[in-house]
Amino acid sequence: MSAPAPSSPAVVEAAPLPRQEEVLTEAALAFVAELHRRFTPRRDELLARRAERRAEIARTSTLDFLPGTAAIRADDSWRVAPAPRALEDRRVEITGPTDRRMTVNALNSGARIWLADFEDASAPTWENVILGQLNLIDAYRRRIDFTDERTGKSYALKPDEELATVVMRPRGWHLPERHLRAADGTAIPGALVDFGLYFFHNARRLLELGKGPYFYLPKTESHLEARLWNDVFVFAQEYTGIPHGTIRATVLIETITAAYEMDEILYELRDHASGLNAGRWDYLFSIVKNFRDGGAEFVLPDRNAVTMTAPFMRAYTELLVRTCHRRGAHAIGGMAAFIPSRRDPEVNRVAFEKVKADKDREAADGFDGSWVAHPDLVPIALASFDAVLGDRPNQKDRLREDVSVAAGDLIAIGSLDARPTYEGLRNAVQVGIRYIEAWLRGLGAVAIFNLMEDAATAEISRSQIWQWINAGVVFENGERATPELARRVAAEELAAIRAELGAETFTAGHWQQAHDLLLKVALDERYEDFLTIPAYEQLTG
Repeated sequence: MSAPAPSSPAVVEAAPLPRQEEVLTEAALAFVAELHRRFTPRRDELLARRAERRAEIARTSTLDFLPGTAAIRADDSWRVAPAPRALEDRRVEITGPTDRRMTVNALNSGARIWLADFEDASAPTWENVILGQLNLIDAYRRRIDFTDERTGKSYALKPDEELATVVMRPRGWHLPERHLRAADGTAIPGALVDFGLYFFHNARRLLELGKGPYFYLPKTESHLEARLWNDVFVFAQEYTGIPHGTIRATVLIETITAAYEMDEILYELRDHASGLNAGRWDYLFSIVKNFRDGGAEFVLPDRNAVTMTAPFMRAYTELLVRTCHRRGAHAIGGMAAFIPSRRDPEVNRVAFEKVKADKDREAADGFDGSWVAHPDLVPIALASFDAVLGDRPNQKDRLREDVSVAAGDLIAIGSLDARPTYEGLRNAVQVGIRYIEAWLRGLGAVAIFNLMEDAATAEISRSQIWQWINAGVVFENGERATPELARRVAAEELAAIRAELGAETFTAGHWQQAHDLLLKVALDERYEDFLTIPAYEQLTG
């Protein structure tokens, strides 16, 4: 192993946590420090490049495939590395944060993969960051169980062969980790903290278990950002002395710019690439963010009206399947976010039918797997993919050569018949306040109106409010989207929450703070690139 970095990072502004010394070892901190020293300067350059590209989109209101990388797209000869055995069959993946209960339940869920989430489904309190790492370390050593304090029911891991394979998602490049600072006082990127601690502690143990360190890469905006991750992987493997190509990464294509660089992203990561994933809420959020100056043709309707069957979403998902299979990579579909009701069977029946239709469509389109947010949805998704795959682990041999997507197809927002509605505004305010309040309490995955919501939900909610106001949208009831209307709806929602919870419970929460933060990021003239950046400044712990 390489010599440790001269100065390990220091933990600041954080109360000691139980067993944190098992995660924050001197050797692990030295590894994180070296990652920071080598790669944070390039990360900073790439964040600046994002701003430059966004300014270019503001000038042109268009995007195109990159002329400088045309040869990569045209070359039929290259493929990503073959999938390791543990990642050959990904027909159902469950997502969720890394708290102790979720760790046990997700591993036991019957899904092939668990996306262990340090990103959108996890509010980055220091406790969540460190104890989440500890829970995964414990899981790989079978030292984890959980007892529900309310019911007294105990949960323990099933036999190893029945457990889901973990694919861990670190934070995106844009988020810092304020509790871990380098010797010069700079905050280390959360992405490098999450990746570094997880990889350092678990890579060799995972190899012993017949698996490996597998990752989902979020919020990627270009192939150059994928190249940076690839260089991080190469260095990490050399540093720890494990074989090149041991790490495997699945990239979320959840930004509109990345949708134009799918081939290039796989190419940059080709020794470490496992597949691409088609997100939804972050993808729509990215369209609003990048084309917010584009005029009426880029105004999205209510978020729930933009289904995956919308023409521009079909173009995106079908291009993803074609690109992945052409390169030997897995194509993973989107989220089924429904949370079953324990009191209303009719709600469940209707929702399960919608989930089945969505998963049937993905399997028929050529996806190799898909996401669910709750264990009760695993059998539904499994049945959809079993019906198409049978005993085959995937359908990467289905090349979708019938698919042809032009650059304009990916941003043909005007092809939608739906329009923004007053009820859509009200829902965006409701969900935004309720989610942000939970996030400020340290919860990143929250059940709201029978849907599992995460940070991507809050992003699209506040972005739609911002877009509708700045576009001067007139709703079906004749009211125009204005800051005053948004404030009125938010005040009504806050009053409704107070009445629902009672004054004492309301006061004990972060409701007013969440209300104020939502209005700030939804109404400010300057559009905030990520809600989680100002929210992180208000997050305690």
